Amino acid sequence: MNEVSHRRIKTNGIWVHIAEQGRGPLVLLLHGFPEIWYSWRHQISFLANHGYHVVAPDLRGYGDSDSPLSPSSYTFMHYVGDIIGLLDHLGEQQAFIVGHDWGAVIGWHLTLFRPERVKGLINLSVPYFSRNPNAKFAESLIRTYGDGFYISQFQEPGRAERAFARYDYLTVIKKFLLITQTDNLIAPPGMEIIDYLRTLSRLPPWITEEELQVYADKFQESGFTGALNYYRAMDLNWELTAPWQGSKITVPVKFMVGKKDLGFEVSGVRQYVEGNIFRSLVPNLEIVILDGHHFLQQEKHQEVSEEILSFLRKFPAE
Repeated sequence: MNEVSHRRIKTNGIWVHIAEQGRGPLVLLLHGFPEIWYSWRHQISFLANHGYHVVAPDLRGYGDSDSPLSPSSYTFMHYVGDIIGLLDHLGEQQAFIVGHDWGAVIGWHLTLFRPERVKGLINLSVPYFSRNPNAKFAESLIRTYGDGFYISQFQEPGRAERAFARYDYLTVIKKFLLITQTDNLIAPPGMEIIDYLRTLSRLPPWITEEELQVYADKFQESGFTGALNYYRAMDLNWELTAPWQGSKITVPVKFMVGKKDLGFEVSGVRQYVEGNIFRSLVPNLEIVILDGHHFLQQEKHQEVSEEILSFLRKFPAE
């Protein structure tokens, strides 16, 4: 089996870095915040060894991909355009999509906008929510949770960057990737979220100092603005997605979430995921709840890899 190879391709007017391995049906792995392609390192080799062509891009704003400065360049139209251009570059009409966190949000909207390009969707951590026609997303979160909520603090350009800069890059990465709290991510009044997050004195067994350093090195090169721009375009995305109001996800979907994920038990997310509304919006849906936190594909990498493979194997070989 070949090792993971790397290249940059031109898609949708920007250069995007991809990591790839294997031959066979195409599987695209889309990461979240604050990550890069490397968050899928376990799944890349696992799926490639089981007969799939696995491609994990650095999403726009991350890693070795281009990072436009304006938040208005971080809309669902841009993300989906990037993925469609990637599929076209690879000469594939369809792919399996696997997304986590913001990658899951992109997966939902790729499937919403261009379902004919998606064979099946596997999303982690973030379920599909119908657009509320009466309330912009970020605005409603700020009203509900206040200024201490992490998404509230990420809205103002430069605010989070200045707060993050009080720490070295490795510490920032550790504070986010090693989160173990299960309630919503809300800092006390007058405190920045990065100051509120703990720095663990001992690493969990699923990640090493060297692996965390890979992330830190890439964010030291790129900065955090591109990654934070995803949050700063949330209300613009609300405006742009009005034509899809009430639309359903029509492709086959497996949704995975950790029962210790942020807010899963306290914000009504578990009830939503296990209830009828989610299934009405995503009719062809399988749900898997794992004993893990937010960064499932790393913490529970073997279980997640096997769940992905079991879903892929339901589709007949072409």
